[in-house]
Amino acid sequence: MKKWLFALLIGTALVLGACGGGADDASEEPADNGDTGTEESTEGGTVDVAAAEEVYQSNCASCHGADLSGASGPGLQNVGSDHSADDIAAIIENGQGSMPAGMASGDDVDLLANWLAEKE
Repeated sequence: MKKWLFALLIGTALVLGACGGGADDASEEPADNGDTGTEESTEGGTVDVAAAEEVYQSNCASCHGADLSGASGPGLQNVGSDHSADDIAAIIENGQGSMPAGMASGDDVDLLANWLAEKE
């Protein structure tokens, strides 16, 4: 009985962790004006690093690790050396392997994809 209860508890934690649980309100915050050094230039403009990290922590960190080192999902520390921002956006939107589709939506997808593409 204890093993069954423990397995149920672990299974529930994994399912809830994969859901992300993040609100989409992170993209509604005003963009940083660059005074704090939280924006980085990309080919298409700038990435608000603080907002990207917040979206990542809400939607991705449970599987890919808080520091991008990986957990149940692969590490993303050098994902930009293998994938373009468009490739990363497609993976976020459509899923890949055991990653479900739609872990982020709207502007959050582009924000995450551009931020992760800079990780080389």
